[in-house]
Amino acid sequence: MLILVTNDDGVQSPGITALVSQLRQLGRVVVVAPDRERSAVGRALTLHLPLRAEVVGPDCWAVSGTPTDCVNLGIQGLLESRPDLVVSGINKGANMGDDLTYSGTVAAAMEATLMGVPSFAVSLSSSTFAEADFAHAAQTAGTVARLVMQHGLLADTFLNVNVPAGKPHGLRLTRQGKRTYQEAVVHSQDPRGRSYFWIGAGELGFQDLEGTDFHAVARGYVSLTPLHLDLTNYAAFDRVRQWTPELVQTASDEEPHL
Repeated sequence: MLILVTNDDGVQSPGITALVSQLRQLGRVVVVAPDRERSAVGRALTLHLPLRAEVVGPDCWAVSGTPTDCVNLGIQGLLESRPDLVVSGINKGANMGDDLTYSGTVAAAMEATLMGVPSFAVSLSSSTFAEADFAHAAQTAGTVARLVMQHGLLADTFLNVNVPAGKPHGLRLTRQGKRTYQEAVVHSQDPRGRSYFWIGAGELGFQDLEGTDFHAVARGYVSLTPLHLDLTNYAAFDRVRQWTPELVQTASDEEPHL
């Protein structure tokens, strides 16, 4: 079994170290990860600069790019054969609800899925990031990896796994939750009187709805959320058709003219 591991915290992150140690029980693990932290870059792809890939250890590459770059480079350039599984993480901090659209960790798993390789992202929800917490998260990743390889995943589907601090009570199948944003942008002045803005400095909350990733992790459970690549809101078709008589075609008909 060949497993490609990446992350968005950088190749030296303690999360990726714990993950690799655990996954080596399942087969050969090759790390292709950013050479520095690349958090919140989403699915950014480097198109206008060359990428550098440096060997920093046995089966370990540090790449001067994003997590999405790393997956592309690993699958299509660095690995001599196609991986059986891609695992992204362990991220320092949760990736739940609306936040996952920003996450480089989640984007790496998405990219692998687009390339036809089973994948999942794993993140640790903690404010301390103790070594023991990473160990529990790594054990969870190992369990999920075994399940994915045993049962497979639906086409265009990958998993988003979030692990609470401490030893989890168990695992729950969840849906994507919802953030509550309050004063997420701070406006102030530096010592020289120049104005600046700081995004993400405000307090973030979440809607504590049963069945969501936030709800599970807040109660000490691992959340396992299946995600898929089709973002189409099929429930909105009928409503949008009502905007104008011209919008009566379906996907199988001629393209509508807006």
